[in-house]
Amino acid sequence: MKIALIQVGGTVDSYLKTGVDEYLKRLKHYTSFEIIELKDQKNASKLSRDQLKIKEAKDILAKVNNGDFVVVLDERGKQQTSEDFAQFIQDKMNQSCKRLVFIIGGAFGFADEIYQRANQKLGLSKMTFSHRMIRLLFVEQLYRAHTILKNEPYHH
Repeated sequence: MKIALIQVGGTVDSYLKTGVDEYLKRLKHYTSFEIIELKDQKNASKLSRDQLKIKEAKDILAKVNNGDFVVVLDERGKQQTSEDFAQFIQDKMNQSCKRLVFIIGGAFGFADEIYQRANQKLGLSKMTFSHRMIRLLFVEQLYRAHTILKNEPYHH
């Protein structure tokens, strides 16, 4: 199974990029994982929040395939423990899911088109984090899930 993370905008903070890069190196031992980084919208400051979300949605959906299982990372999504998330990953592998796609939206969230395409919403916390911070949290949890599945000591 391939796993992809689609994210709006880049990671500009070096401390976040260093953390993401570290977990990307670790994940190579467990799964086929890619980050698809979409460019920030041009003239975003001149757009309304709704206009910006619609433009971002168009770019996101262009990277999603018909057969993908899509999970939107959203603060209103279902909360899971790390063990539950690991079991979710295992279930998708058992179901022969070809590509599992997680999506992190921009600063203002998602347009309705993204929610309509999503198969599931997942919340990483009830707290609000910047979309740039969520990238690091997500790749760490994905790594943690794989170590749980392999019964390795990282989770303890």
